[in-house]
Amino acid sequence: MVDKKKQHSPWVWIPTLCAAEEIPTAVVTFVAVLMLLQFGASIEMASIYCGLLFLPWVLKSFLRSKVRNQGNFKMHLHIVESLMFACLIGVALYVNECKVVPFILFVFLFVIAFLCAWHGLLARMYYNRMLYPLQQKIYNKTKMFASQSTIVLTYGVLIIVAGFFEVFFRSYQKAWAMESYLVAGVFFVFCAINYLVLLNPRVHNPYRYESLIGAFKNEMHIVERIQQKPHIKAVIMSAFFLLLPQALMFNSRVFFLLADPEDGGMGCSVQEVGFAQGAIGVIAFSVGAVVGRYLLEKKGGKAMFWPFSIFLTLSPVFYMFMSHNPLIGNLVALCCMTFFAQLFFGFGSNVCMLFVRYISEQRYRNDINFLYVPLVAGAMIVPMMASGWMVTLLGFKTFFIVNIACAPVAWVVLWCMKTKKIIVQDERKKE
Repeated sequence: MVDKKKQHSPWVWIPTLCAAEEIPTAVVTFVAVLMLLQFGASIEMASIYCGLLFLPWVLKSFLRSKVRNQGNFKMHLHIVESLMFACLIGVALYVNECKVVPFILFVFLFVIAFLCAWHGLLARMYYNRMLYPLQQKIYNKTKMFASQSTIVLTYGVLIIVAGFFEVFFRSYQKAWAMESYLVAGVFFVFCAINYLVLLNPRVHNPYRYESLIGAFKNEMHIVERIQQKPHIKAVIMSAFFLLLPQALMFNSRVFFLLADPEDGGMGCSVQEVGFAQGAIGVIAFSVGAVVGRYLLEKKGGKAMFWPFSIFLTLSPVFYMFMSHNPLIGNLVALCCMTFFAQLFFGFGSNVCMLFVRYISEQRYRNDINFLYVPLVAGAMIVPMMASGWMVTLLGFKTFFIVNIACAPVAWVVLWCMKTKKIIVQDERKKE
């Protein structure tokens, strides 16, 4: 047991632990596309690189036993955070001192993405050990608020600062170097706080070595169990088509906002992208997700399946509207469009909970944190990687029309596969 006199309140360590996870995560999932584009990556290569950055989150569930056997989660959290800080400093030094090659920058970012996925597993294990299930339910909202606030800070405020650095230094390379140092500095503060406030879990597991390959093999029972589920192919196919519009839009919306008006884009500055996407957009996504989760708990999956599915797939319609009605120079209108697009996305994304609950059966309450992100990321990677090529081939106007056309296709697939009936039946068994 932990010495109660020394134990810090979860109100203290939950926000700092979440911040230490979300700062580098925001860098590799949101900020990376801006960096790669400004350092000379083509739209096609930037979308391929950014799609691959999601790969560690797809694979992380297969390393769960490896992380569980680490024993002292606190010590390993500090080690991983130290490695992430070193990588962030490495990015800053590389950007500041060298002629940046997009592929080398991608390698730095991929290592950070792998460490972020590893940190997420360690943090979840630590969270489970330090808090009883009832306490976890109490502090889940605190954890969510801390995570979303950190994303707003990293993707929103710090990107706006990067834009001001570009104006001040008159060099995007110097601006991104200073931005990277700033991100690393803020991250270091939270790492230092974690070193002071995190304590060893109540139950100390003795360390047992297990190779990465061994851990991967041990977790293959997840895949085997999923394959044995009835109608699993229909469910996986439905999830793919349901997430297809969002996957195609994930990086292409940034391409659209940054592209010059003569190329069909909005011609936004880095500051405007940071404010509209990183601040307003993240806040809207959080609001939509919270409202959707409340309605899911209140009304159940049977009532909310189609509303979630429709809202999720219609989110890109706002970008199609902007591509045909340019709002160049109108930041208020841009923020409004972004707000509703991300609100729809956050609200509709709750449908993925139903898919995960179906796949993980009675154990979904414990498995959902390990299966939700891999399911979503796995369904989105290939379309994300292809989106840059499609934008180059079709142009923004046609691309967003094609994107919206994926929505009714997804609805037809869901209807023909009887996905709602499959999931609701399984949900009724649990109740």
